[in-house]
Amino acid sequence: MMFRIVAMIAFSALALAQDQAQTQEPQATREVERVLVVLAHPDDELFMAPALASLARLGKDVTLAYATSGDAGPGVSGLAPGGALGKRRMEEAQCAGKALGASSVISFNHGDGRLGVNAHHPGSAANALRADLAATVPDYQLILTWGPDGGYGHADHRLVSAITTQIAQSQSLAERPMLLYVGIPTGRRPAVPQMEGWAETDPMLLTIPGPYSSADLKAAKAAAMCHVTQFDQASREGMMSLFDATMWQGKVHFRPAF
Repeated sequence: MMFRIVAMIAFSALALAQDQAQTQEPQATREVERVLVVLAHPDDELFMAPALASLARLGKDVTLAYATSGDAGPGVSGLAPGGALGKRRMEEAQCAGKALGASSVISFNHGDGRLGVNAHHPGSAANALRADLAATVPDYQLILTWGPDGGYGHADHRLVSAITTQIAQSQSLAERPMLLYVGIPTGRRPAVPQMEGWAETDPMLLTIPGPYSSADLKAAKAAAMCHVTQFDQASREGMMSLFDATMWQGKVHFRPAF
């Protein structure tokens, strides 16, 4: 018999029905109330920011979870890598989460740039993150994260995607959250030097739209303004409008992992 999971994802009151597989198991229905956004660093949320604002505005419980505090990336701040920088970046993440309407913002604090180091070793940062996510993911019905490309190939981004996928795929069909990867439709990557190396995805794969309103885009712009250590003022002021005009065009693009 045909198995169908009906995932109620409230992107602008969108009800998504997704054929997942053929099985003898009975039909399962899960309504999305809690959303976990698994990210590598503070500011990663900007890549899908207006969709997150939309989910929060529609009453969903949205948690931003960062694998690291971003303690190795000073950006434009001139701050030295280390704890003080990580603290500052998590303050910026809290600011962005508030702007987007997120219920909570957390950091697993596993060390910026270290997730890919000896990832298979028992004491690695990657295995510590896996343990954290294994304890966290079951509480949510919808997970949003990077695709396997990691946006622009950053090892931390790729590991966050892989570990989140590993946790989700290990759960039973009845309990498994819907896992979505964010992506840029082919041909819509912003034509700016800073995004030259970013991956694109065939639009036929990006089957899950995350529409947003002008209010959601305004919230995304406010979130971008929080990341003072990472971007100069002109970039913070123009980033969301650029993404809106090019890669988003009214909706953030996602695809199902399974």
